[in-house]
Amino acid sequence: MNQPKVLAFYLPQFHRVEENDRWWGEGFTEWNNVRQGRPLYEGHYQPRVPADENYYNLLDTRTLEWQATLARQYGVYGFCFYHYWFNGHKLLEKPMELLLQNRDIDIRYCVSWANENWTNGWVSDDSDILISHDNSDEADWDRHFDYLSQFFEDERYVRVDGRPLVIIYHPSILQGIDRMLSRWRALAIERGYSGLEIVYQLGMDHFDPSLDHSVFDGGIEFEPNFSAVESQSVSSRTTDRLKGVFSNHLKLKFGINLSKMVRRRLSFRNYDEVWQSILERVPDTEQKMYPGGFVDWDNTARKGSRGSVIRGASPEKFGRYMAILLRRAQTIYRKEFVFLFAWNEWGEGGYLEPDERYGAAYLEELRRALRSLD
Repeated sequence: MNQPKVLAFYLPQFHRVEENDRWWGEGFTEWNNVRQGRPLYEGHYQPRVPADENYYNLLDTRTLEWQATLARQYGVYGFCFYHYWFNGHKLLEKPMELLLQNRDIDIRYCVSWANENWTNGWVSDDSDILISHDNSDEADWDRHFDYLSQFFEDERYVRVDGRPLVIIYHPSILQGIDRMLSRWRALAIERGYSGLEIVYQLGMDHFDPSLDHSVFDGGIEFEPNFSAVESQSVSSRTTDRLKGVFSNHLKLKFGINLSKMVRRRLSFRNYDEVWQSILERVPDTEQKMYPGGFVDWDNTARKGSRGSVIRGASPEKFGRYMAILLRRAQTIYRKEFVFLFAWNEWGEGGYLEPDERYGAAYLEELRRALRSLD
C-alpha cells in the first residue's frame, strides 16, 4: 500500500467577520483567545505565541500561500477546513473561497462541516445559542450541496477512489441525516462524480448506538477527542447522557441552568497515556475507521480554569508516536489518509505551525516520521 497521507484540520477563524464583531467585540478573531492565555500552574506553557509573532490574517492571500508552502515542505498532504453552514448563512467561509479562487496555491484540501450550533460556551457555562441550524429543511440540503460542489470540482480537492471526501463533524444531532446523505449521493452522481466518501468525525458519534453508521463510508478516530470518549465506560456514558437530558429539560421548562450551579475545574490527562491508547487500539473494521493523531491539547486560552490540558507533550514524542501511527495506517487500518489535530488550532494548543518556543520542531518531527516509512 502507498504511504499514508496526512490531512491536518484547519480552523479558519483568523479573520474578522461581522457576526464575531457583534458577539465578541469589534475586531475579534481567534488570536484574541490565544493572546489571553495565562499560565495556571508551574510549568504551564501559556500563552502560545506564533513564531515571529505572526498573528496572520486569513483574508491575506499571502498567508494561504505561506501555509501551503510550509505544509508541503514538511509533508502535510492537505488541510481539512472547518466549514460553517446554518441554512444558507455561512460563517468563516472566506479563506476556503479565497483558496478556490487562487488555483496556483498548491495544497490539497477537503471540508468538515462543523454542524453544531454556535454558542457562548467557550467563555460561559450558559452555552447560550448564537446561531443554530435546522436540518429539517430538505430544500436546504440541495442548496448546501450546490455550494460545496464548486469545491468538489477543484482538482486540488481530496478524493477517495475518485469520490470527493466530505466529513460531518457531529451527525447524530442532524434530523434526517440518512435521507440527507442519500440525497447528496444522488446529486453527486447527477453532477458526474462516482459518488461521495462521507465520514463522521466526533468520537461520541462513533459510540452512539442511536446513529445509523451504515449510512457513512467510515469514521475518523478524531484525537484527542476519540480517546477521551473511548475511555469512558458504557455506564458512565449513559449516565452523562441522562444528566444532559435532565439538564436540558430543566433549562427549557423551568429556566433552571444546572451548569451555573456546578463549578468546573481544570482537568488533566497525560500525553504518553493518550498516545498509548491510540497506538494500542484495535480499529473498528466494520465502521471502516480512519486513524487520527494529535500534536498537543490545551484549551485554557479559551476557557481558563474551566479548561483541560494534556500534559507532557514534546516534538520528539510526537514524532516517535506519529511514525508508529503512520505505519499502523499502512499495515492495520489500510487507509490512505491519517487525520491530524491540527494545523492551526492555537486556542486549543493543537498546531503544527511554528511557535516561539519550538520553532518548526513539530513539523520537522512529522517530516522525519513520514520519511521513516521510505
